[in-house]
Amino acid sequence: MDKRILILSNHFITLYNFRKELVSNLISAGNEVYISMPKSDDNKYFSDMGCEIIETPLDRRGINPISDFKLILNYYKIIKKVEPDIIYSYTIKPNIYGSIVSNFTKNKQVSNVTGTGATFINDNTLSKIAKILYKISLKRSYKVFFQNSGDRDFFVENKMIGDNYAMLPGSGVNLNQYKVHELPTDETVNFIFIGRIMELKGIDEYLECAKKIKEEYPHTNFYVAGFIEETDYKSIIEHYHSKGIINYIGFQKNIQSWLQKCHCTILPSHGGEGIPNVLLESAAISRICIASNINGSKDVISDGKNGYLFETGNAESLTDKVRKLMELSFDDKKLMGLAGREIVENEFDRAYVIDKYMKLIE
Repeated sequence: MDKRILILSNHFITLYNFRKELVSNLISAGNEVYISMPKSDDNKYFSDMGCEIIETPLDRRGINPISDFKLILNYYKIIKKVEPDIIYSYTIKPNIYGSIVSNFTKNKQVSNVTGTGATFINDNTLSKIAKILYKISLKRSYKVFFQNSGDRDFFVENKMIGDNYAMLPGSGVNLNQYKVHELPTDETVNFIFIGRIMELKGIDEYLECAKKIKEEYPHTNFYVAGFIEETDYKSIIEHYHSKGIINYIGFQKNIQSWLQKCHCTILPSHGGEGIPNVLLESAAISRICIASNINGSKDVISDGKNGYLFETGNAESLTDKVRKLMELSFDDKKLMGLAGREIVENEFDRAYVIDKYMKLIE
């Protein structure tokens, strides 16, 4: 192929977890791959693969006119220097600010809307600014991938996109890396929350559910894995951990080993997800999934088949679904987990996602 490809990423870990196979395929096919992302000791992983890393400061959260304008200037300098045949971007700032520049420089950019985070949950100043920015960026870019139909429909209805979009099944899941694992024995039933600890991710509902279920079913464990994003939760998590209601294990690089210990993954997010990778990875190793009834999660979970959907933001609704799971026989739990693996094999294989990207270069 021998094309020059520029990837705009907001963090090493997201690129590593969800796109390292794509990068490997791009290199193997003889392309030159440049990656713009913030400085990290881990970036060496991609430079060792043969990529050229361009360290680019990026504030992932909030809108700061000065730092965001600097990011636009940095992207302009990078694109003019690299002169890429195609640009791949992920997450809100690389998508928007990369597209503003690539529209101006007439470079092809493929943006992936991996979810909208908190941006459009409330109709406020931030959401209005974001709508304007999307209209002047993605609407004119070469191609935009959406991960769920809810996000796509929202962008179409609000005229933030033209007819330059297509659908992808999230980032997909590596089915060779995430193989079926036997469900742990039924003596103690283990649940896990994986994600940044913040209100938007539904940590409050998870903690309330854990408290009630532990009282009713003492032979249960509730794990919490992830960074504490909002500092108010530091003392709350410490309190619940010290009382034995939850087991806080912090951020885990090897999350699969923890998924294997558990029977069920709970994702109580309030919204803004693409296709949640934590659900794909859990289902791939045949774990039951319980999640709020939001765009993205309901694409993965068939209610009552491979898990349960509960009313978003409602701890009692979540607790009811966990009670349902607790009343299942061990064999029924196993069948529910295997149904999740089947859904992932049929609809969310990462090889399909990689193929869609590779075809864009040809």
